[in-house]
Amino acid sequence: MSAEKKLAELGVTLPNAPAPAANYVPTVQVGDIVYVSGQISSGPDGLITGKLGDTMSIEEGAAAAKSCAISLLAQVKAACGGDLDRLVRVVKLTGFVNSTADFTDQPKVVNGASDFLVEVLGDAGRHSRSAVGATLPLGVAVEIEGIFQVR
Repeated sequence: MSAEKKLAELGVTLPNAPAPAANYVPTVQVGDIVYVSGQISSGPDGLITGKLGDTMSIEEGAAAAKSCAISLLAQVKAACGGDLDRLVRVVKLTGFVNSTADFTDQPKVVNGASDFLVEVLGDAGRHSRSAVGATLPLGVAVEIEGIFQVR
């Protein structure tokens, strides 16, 4: 099943690829690899903000991470001229979680993105990954950057 069909089956519509917020580009393609700049957690009502270990639960953080994965796919689709079926696989994600100094469940939060990508892409969604704690811009809960292989 194509990624677009699976997204439709899940009731997920990819937004337009978010524009960069500063002096950088959203994607860079080198050969068959697309590097996607960090995508911050956002939804229909705007930014998803909060701090894990303080104002957000792991489940809320995982939902924020899923929103980042949706934006990552939107960026890949834009980089592929609107054809998400050119996506071969997710190579690597780096997840940054806005969390307190004593919060240690960053991997559980970033699972929200990883699980979603595997659900949509199957084995092509399996990837290497890092998940770290950080202070994030605008108080967002999660930011995730990704590396993708395309054809």
